[in-house]
Amino acid sequence: MLINSSSHTRSITKMGSEAAIQLPKIDFSQISSDNLHDLSIWESVKADVFKAFQEYGCFEVSSFVSIELQETVYDDLKHLFDLPLETKRRNTSDIAFHGYVQSPKVPLYESMGIGNPFIPENVDNFSNLMWPDQDNPKFRESMKSYSKKLRELDEIVKKMVFQCLDLERYLEDQMNSTSYLLKLMKYRAPEPNESDIGLHTHTDTNIMTILHQDEIGGLEILTKNDEWIRVNAAPNSFVIVAGESLNVWLNGRVHVPFHRVVMTGNMARYSLGFFSVQKATSLVKAFDEMVDEEHPLLYKPFNYGEFLKFFYKEGGIKSKFALKTYCGVEN
Repeated sequence: MLINSSSHTRSITKMGSEAAIQLPKIDFSQISSDNLHDLSIWESVKADVFKAFQEYGCFEVSSFVSIELQETVYDDLKHLFDLPLETKRRNTSDIAFHGYVQSPKVPLYESMGIGNPFIPENVDNFSNLMWPDQDNPKFRESMKSYSKKLRELDEIVKKMVFQCLDLERYLEDQMNSTSYLLKLMKYRAPEPNESDIGLHTHTDTNIMTILHQDEIGGLEILTKNDEWIRVNAAPNSFVIVAGESLNVWLNGRVHVPFHRVVMTGNMARYSLGFFSVQKATSLVKAFDEMVDEEHPLLYKPFNYGEFLKFFYKEGGIKSKFALKTYCGVEN
């Protein structure tokens, strides 16, 4: 997961976790890539999606993945994290934060990753690492089905955003230059006198993120007015978050929100994140139509692989806005 951490944000912003403000909730029950016949529904949802990205940088999606599949995935998730530590550490990757993660800097958090999980072989390989002596068909099939639905949702939302800005001609090329990561995450409950921060305040530097949390909750979003919204867990709800790379394409047309995880109570929290990320060889730049007199260029074109080297090895991860530091025009 590509995150841009800013641990001091919590102390300088209003503590609004109890605020009455809520994220926009958008019903996707009649939207799918196979059923787009009702143009009026598509246009209405599309307008709501883009408005939410502009105002909040994120929104909740309901009724896109069956509750039965969600419950199966979370049951698999709990069994996965119950495995011995030495087994979980088999999940390795050449890309930072894509394999098993456990760090004293975020002691409540641990995660594993599956790259492009809609490719059956990738899920099978992960499953073989975790359960080398036995087959686990339930895990394999649930993760494949779940990932396929999340990729469909990712593509639909991007298509809506591109249509709103008359950028649809770029969509196919951008999808072809995108990779995906499924993050499987667990947050243990804090011990007495231990910090309740499960994941520090950050923005996502990737293109877009789809987050799914269990009934324990904990996800909080910072509004433009510096108020924290605690996202109440719903059994059929996903949160879609705009990343900084998307905002480079759109030259600042959407808001990229800070968010964090704050733990409460004494139960572990399980969640999943589906991240769309530019391939390392990709050139990331604003679309020509997004730059004009009213919207001067905000980011210089950059190679995503080179940015990752800066992000992980040159202190970019500590920067409040890593992409702006790396390639902002004012720099």
